[in-house]
Amino acid sequence: MTLFRTFLTEQTDPDGFYSALAADSVRQLASHAPLPGRTVLDVGGGPGYFSDAFRAAGAVYLGLDPDVGELSARGEPGENMIRASGTELPVRSGSVDICYSSNVLEHVSEPWVMLDEMCRVTKPGGTVFASFTPWYSPWGGHETAPWHFLGGYYARQRYARKLGKQPKNKFGESLFPVSVGAALRWAKTTPVADLVAGYPRYHPSWAMWIVRIPGLREIASWNLVLVLRKR
Repeated sequence: MTLFRTFLTEQTDPDGFYSALAADSVRQLASHAPLPGRTVLDVGGGPGYFSDAFRAAGAVYLGLDPDVGELSARGEPGENMIRASGTELPVRSGSVDICYSSNVLEHVSEPWVMLDEMCRVTKPGGTVFASFTPWYSPWGGHETAPWHFLGGYYARQRYARKLGKQPKNKFGESLFPVSVGAALRWAKTTPVADLVAGYPRYHPSWAMWIVRIPGLREIASWNLVLVLRKR
């Protein structure tokens, strides 16, 4: 509930939202892999909130983001942050203990290429953790929701008509439809890693079964987590 309340103020109070999300991300990732002393590559790290949280947990942190505006949203880019693309990671193969990405995959036109890259740079036995907002979830259209259910371009145009400006997340440019089913299929068939877990990120433990029901999981998951172990 705390995350949901801060989620509603993402654009009006980004400091509160991203700080809470970063703290929750560290807690969640720590349940899958130890963080102290481990090298973490954060794909889509933004302005440094995740850098602060992961370094506070004892990790050796490197973050990257392709967007200059995101990197400098708090002024100067965060510590150990660079500008780079998630689909062409400027990182040596098999060099990081953990490759992490939070709410980025739906903003990439080639999501499976990005996941392949995340696996490439991770050491054998290392952890890949990626979460994203499924297109048909209540927030799939981001600030254009719930009109994205009538089509991404329609939702984008409606937003522009109503508010006189383009949304931050532009369908077809910086927002793309990614489904739970497609993500799970990729995770189960990639030859370079084993799927450890796939679950709805913000749900209580008793609701994890949702991800096993095709159709329902697309709408009710809200956000999907994939956890993989590099072979």
